[in-house]
Order: sequence, then C-alpha cells, then structure tokens
Amino acid sequence: MYMIRRVLATILSVMLCAPCAAAQQLHVIGTPALDRAIQQRVSGDQADRDELRAFLQNPAVREVAVKAGLSLAKAEAAVSTLQGDELRRAAGQARQINQQLAGGANTIVISTTTIIIVLLIILLIVALK
Repeated sequence: MYMIRRVLATILSVMLCAPCAAAQQLHVIGTPALDRAIQQRVSGDQADRDELRAFLQNPAVREVAVKAGLSLAKAEAAVSTLQGDELRRAAGQARQINQQLAGGANTIVISTTTIIIVLLIILLIVALK
C-alpha cells in the first residue's frame, strides 16, 4: 500500500509540474525582431505625420481652411496626437490630395471637399479626446 501511494504521488507531482514546464518555452519572436518591428511602426507613424504636416503646409489647403473658418494651428497640433488607424486613414487621404495638388489639380471641387473633410476629421479626433 505504501508503494502504491508513493507511485501515485510521484505521477501526480509530474502531472502537476508538466504544464509549468511547457509554459516556459522560448518566445516565438526574438528581441531583435521585436525591436525591428517597433522601429518600423514608429518610422511609419512618423512618415504619416510628416505627410499630414506637408498637407497642412500646402498653400491651397491653407486657403481652403481660411475660407471654411477652420483653425490650421489646431489641426497642426492635432497631428501629433493621432495614432493607429486614425493616423493611417488621415495620412492616406492627405497623400491622395498631395498627389492631386502636385499634379495641378488645385481647382477641382472634389479636392476642396476632401481637404475640408480631412481637416474636420483631424479636429474632431482632437476634440473627442
């Protein structure tokens, strides 16, 4: 009887410790890869912010904002607070407008409407935070 208890206690101990040992496996991603991923994300976010700042510096955008009564100072300050999907979405729209404006499309009504929408999105995001 003593031998059976001892064997059962040993088996039970091994079974209880096995999940702990399995949980201590090596990480799937290493520290250098994680550092690279973070650096890429930060670089991408900075490029998006630079694109938005370039958009806001465009004379055509400034003219439309003044006519619409929007504050470019608030929009420029808001660029630093944008993050994640909001930042990528606004930067994508700014890239499209910058390309259109670079091509000489500063008189297209759609561009003017889009400029106002992007500025309003930026200001709304800041106002809601």
